[in-house]
Amino acid sequence: MTAVPGRRSSTFIRLLRHGFTDPSAAERLLELDDLASVRSDPVLFEALGATADPDLALRGLVRLVEAEEEGERQVLLDTLITAKPLRDRLLGVLGASEALGDHLARHPRDWQALVTYEAVDLHPGVPEFERGLAAAVDADSLRVAYRRCLLTLAARDVCGTTGIAQTAAELADLATATLRAALAIARTAAPEDAAQCRLAVIAMGKCGGQELNYVSDVDVIFVAEARDGVEEHKALQAATRVAAHMMRLCSETTAEGTIWEVDANLRPEGRNGPLVRTLSSHLAYYQRWAKTWEFQALLKARAVAGDPELGADYVEAVSPLVWQAADRENFVPDVQQMRRRVVDNIPADRIDRELKLGPGGLRDVEFAVQLLQLVHGRSDASLRSGTTLEALRALAEGGYVGRADAAQLDEAYRFLRSMEHRIQLYRLRRTHLVPEGEADLRRLGRSLGMRTDPVAELNKAWRRHASVVRRLHEKIFYRPLLDAVAQLAPGESRLSARAAAIRLEALGYADPAAALRHLEALSSGVSRKAAIQRTLLPVLLGWFADSADPDAGLLGFRKVSDALGKTPWYLRLLRDEGAAAENLARVLSAGRLAPDLLMRAPEAVAILGDPEGLTPRTRDHLEQEVLAAVGRADGAESAVAVVRGVRRRELFRTTAADIIGSYGTEESPAEQDLGALVDRVGSAVTDLNAATIAGALRAAVRERWGDTLPTRFAVIGMGRFGGHELSYGSDADVLFVHRPREGVSDEEAGKAANAVVGEMRRLLQLPTADPPLLIDADLRPEGRTGPMVRTLKSYEAYYRRWSLVWESQALLRAEHMAGDAELGAEFIELVDPLRYPTEGLGDDAVREIRRLKARMESERMPRGADPTLHAKLGRGGLSDVEWTVQLLQMQHGSAEPGLRTTRTREALAAACAAGLIPAEDAEMLDEAWVLATRVRNAVMLVRGRPGDTFPSDPRELAAVGRYLGYEPGHVGDMLDDYRRITRRARAVVEERFYGAVV
Repeated sequence: MTAVPGRRSSTFIRLLRHGFTDPSAAERLLELDDLASVRSDPVLFEALGATADPDLALRGLVRLVEAEEEGERQVLLDTLITAKPLRDRLLGVLGASEALGDHLARHPRDWQALVTYEAVDLHPGVPEFERGLAAAVDADSLRVAYRRCLLTLAARDVCGTTGIAQTAAELADLATATLRAALAIARTAAPEDAAQCRLAVIAMGKCGGQELNYVSDVDVIFVAEARDGVEEHKALQAATRVAAHMMRLCSETTAEGTIWEVDANLRPEGRNGPLVRTLSSHLAYYQRWAKTWEFQALLKARAVAGDPELGADYVEAVSPLVWQAADRENFVPDVQQMRRRVVDNIPADRIDRELKLGPGGLRDVEFAVQLLQLVHGRSDASLRSGTTLEALRALAEGGYVGRADAAQLDEAYRFLRSMEHRIQLYRLRRTHLVPEGEADLRRLGRSLGMRTDPVAELNKAWRRHASVVRRLHEKIFYRPLLDAVAQLAPGESRLSARAAAIRLEALGYADPAAALRHLEALSSGVSRKAAIQRTLLPVLLGWFADSADPDAGLLGFRKVSDALGKTPWYLRLLRDEGAAAENLARVLSAGRLAPDLLMRAPEAVAILGDPEGLTPRTRDHLEQEVLAAVGRADGAESAVAVVRGVRRRELFRTTAADIIGSYGTEESPAEQDLGALVDRVGSAVTDLNAATIAGALRAAVRERWGDTLPTRFAVIGMGRFGGHELSYGSDADVLFVHRPREGVSDEEAGKAANAVVGEMRRLLQLPTADPPLLIDADLRPEGRTGPMVRTLKSYEAYYRRWSLVWESQALLRAEHMAGDAELGAEFIELVDPLRYPTEGLGDDAVREIRRLKARMESERMPRGADPTLHAKLGRGGLSDVEWTVQLLQMQHGSAEPGLRTTRTREALAAACAAGLIPAEDAEMLDEAWVLATRVRNAVMLVRGRPGDTFPSDPRELAAVGRYLGYEPGHVGDMLDDYRRITRRARAVVEERFYGAVV
């Protein structure tokens, strides 16, 4: 084979043509003396070229030949060339599995297991595998026998003799035989223990479902009973020793490696519960304590080893419980929680390579099928298969899943499982990650029959199938519901009305009958609107079901559709703007406030499809729009009607952005910086209300005085308004200040100012479809008994002579909001010495502030309210944090410029930066303030009216929980977390506010 220097040999070229990536190394291997008889045989070249990895196959063959005894090497090579079944099987395995190549190198005679080609060899079952393992007497011999059986199984797989479903079933049968063999060894090793108990092994998971992977944990549950005359506790101890030994025989690593992990964590109480229980103990647990996911797991329970009668009794006893799971009280929230994808624990750099848990992965298909089985299997026994593909076929035949959808899911699932099998087969390691290396992807693609450009073809096929799963795994829940009401596919089996109602109820719809009526109205007919909605509804229904109030979401969508359904831009928006439909679903199902705002002007839905639509408008932008609208209006009432319409639109923009930021979408996760989210809402509502007041002021002045009021007039924001911390239901706390223009008497100016205030308040509270803006001036000097409006001189005189400590504290929030900017600045300059006294606060003033705070806590807390859950006045709530920060501002604001702000969080951060409060204390106060503010926002969003405590209605409470980031069924955790966070904040308040550490 010597080649002319500088020229490639003919062997090199042949190897290259047959798919070798390193023909030089392959050529050197073929030069070995042991391969002299076959090195030029075209049969060998063709067979190697047909494997997934010709280089790997040749290396494995050389190692096998070298490991064989000298007298047997030629027999192997002659059989290889003359017997095509052996050639295809052996080289196919060597080209696909480095691990099985290693096994053959250690046990070279095992290649002979691939020679037989009888009918029973093509489709072996448990008995055949048991015969293959019969000689095993210890852990090492069990591993060798297992690998020998696995060798024949893999050979049938890579040669295409068996399909993916048959391969998975054979792997489960081999696991069954292995468990039986391991149990027999364990019983033989402890005959006294074995004699005391009856022990059955129940397979769960993929083994139970007869759809096992090459390398997967084998999930089991153990059930035992005492033999006659043996005390139960002694029998259970004996059974536990036998079971534990059986597990070690399979799981432990020896000189021959390991088989697979036997995992018993699906047992009652998981790893904290006893390894072995009696049947009655199992039943008692499932009837009283089990969660929905445990019944989902039991769906695949199958007796596989040990006492067959006891195993059958177990399966017979738990089966009815599985099919009653959908009737359980917490089934709906459990299902919602399970349906929500949990990918947070997958590293970001791996999620795109996850075959099992990633988006569009195997788990999506398996879960969708299992959930539909739990919902409909209670009334249809044909759905009770533990095997995913068999169950999917039964669901399609029963009309529970559309046939076309089921066919696409079936194809995608088979492809993804095939990828998973070939990835694991290579090194026999438990993994669900698609490899990144070019060589690994090439071998994987070729193993699946892709030869032209294996890497590109593999990636394309994988992404296509994953996309199908992503698109369909939720659609299959909802598409049949549309078929049930709209009769979209004549001739196909369809869900009955009862089955459709059962499914909707299981998915969280409280009124399935009404939901079906909405679906019928939305999807029936031949109009373009109905066609687009039929396409959208399966996805929208999933998003609605992911919320705390699916019924409200669906009803809201119907209302919006009825209002805008004939508008071309609306249908185009939902069809073409992917984010718009999901954003709309989130907004409609999150509570009452946002949908109410939207229903008053449904065209605002366009905001949800604009990439910049959820960004709050600046105050300058809003004032410009509002004042321009006032200038065009015919009168004050029509002007303010436009202004309030702008406010309603912008409130919707803000609520929508808040909801979407809190819930997250498929494309963008939920906002992680909750403080920033709260600040955006507070600033947006404050700017919006300031612009609205500016518009009402301009309208009131123009109506009676034209362009110029006889007195200069300014609106000063107070409280949360001045602090840019308004929530959705907050009033606007204000002070009004004026100064007569030159030549105008004080009396005339005062009348004009009071008239303007009265007109502004009237205009902003006129009964219309738009939400009113209530103006509260109770923080003015002398409170409700004092004049509504004062001149700047009057304020100066009052504050100089009569001002109380609480008034100075209230002025910490004072900020000009509307009207004459110069006059507003003068007012702020007037009050600065009051709120930031040069010498700080004296002891008397500090005591007075504390006394007022204590009095407020005792007198203003509503009767019957839980002080640990009241967001405003409760322990560690808004009042606690704000008064603590304000005390620091009044004490140190004169010396620390950073404290001179109307915003609580800014002042707290400045106090921390100045060393006035430890960082840990500041963080606890900030966390509690942000949480309490979000609770108030959530209550308003959910109920449509303001509130300072968590709702008592379970569905409303769940909706608040979803807004705050808690999964269904975890409202208890939400309340516990709130109490814990505010309790820590209160401890800081006790020390920093009441303890004089200022």
